[in-house]
Amino acid sequence: MKTPLLKKQIIKIFKKFGLSKDHALISANALINAELVGAYGHGLSRLKMYCDRISKKVINPKPKIKIKKISSSISHIDANNSIGFVAADLGIKTAIKHAQKTGIGMVAVKNSGHYGLSGYYAEQAVKKNLIAMIYTNAPPAVAPHGALKTLFGTNPICFGTPTGSKVPFILDTSISMINRGKIRVAARNNQTIPAGVALDKFGKPTIDAKKALAGVQLPIAGFRGSGLAWMVDILSGVLTGGNHAGRVKDPFDDFSGPQNIGHLFITFKANLFQKNYNQRIKENIKTIKKLPKIKGVKEIFYPGEGINARYKKNLKKGIVIQKNILEDIKKLNAIK
Repeated sequence: MKTPLLKKQIIKIFKKFGLSKDHALISANALINAELVGAYGHGLSRLKMYCDRISKKVINPKPKIKIKKISSSISHIDANNSIGFVAADLGIKTAIKHAQKTGIGMVAVKNSGHYGLSGYYAEQAVKKNLIAMIYTNAPPAVAPHGALKTLFGTNPICFGTPTGSKVPFILDTSISMINRGKIRVAARNNQTIPAGVALDKFGKPTIDAKKALAGVQLPIAGFRGSGLAWMVDILSGVLTGGNHAGRVKDPFDDFSGPQNIGHLFITFKANLFQKNYNQRIKENIKTIKKLPKIKGVKEIFYPGEGINARYKKNLKKGIVIQKNILEDIKKLNAIK
């Protein structure tokens, strides 16, 4: 399906569920971006979930968002349980404004929800020649090192920087071996997941996506990944006023209340310390790309190049929508 037509449908659905035209557009753009970059677990597969949470009054479609300015560089946002896209959009835009004015911006957000891809927001800052660091927590999926029970979310860590070229460096990675969205998509489509990424509820390795959702996801790099997950939980939960220590509610299964996810956006001018930053980052990338390559590798790519290529390809050919998601869209459109 061509992107403009799909965007109109998504906006129409969000407006039907009470979002303003502007908020519906912000949300639709984020969902469609996820589809275009190939992050399907953060795309249209979540549309019904957002609408369900609005219907059950655990997402506020008409939030009264408050911004508390702490200094000329720092703000604290209470998103009033808005859909996460809207809270994050305001968060990154506020951080960008602060950085453009003072050199650095830091914005904490509380009372938000799942906002899709962190890299989507980092790229907005990078386009303004800013470096971005973004943290957000998530529902329990990963057991802390040495524990038998899940508590940490997949807690993504995101870093973005200008590269002196049209393709930004965007590292957007969860602390788990696989992001939870991919497991959900696999479970919905009756597909298996890779070995070595999850355990079932009995602590046994599994490639069954449904058993993985009921069990434990494994962190990257063992105790180191567990430590990174803990760090993100502190930065995006404890620091911001958001839920933390396993209290973030699962958006698909727990409608007992809002998620109260926290986000932290940090932006700063790339040339803050070195005026020739763009030249230096070009040299850095060029040096690494010139390294001898192992057999079968034609080119060393930096984070963001693959996403950029997929975005261009999918934008040209259109978005392929799974049959079950098409059914969701039809049903949501039929609601009066």
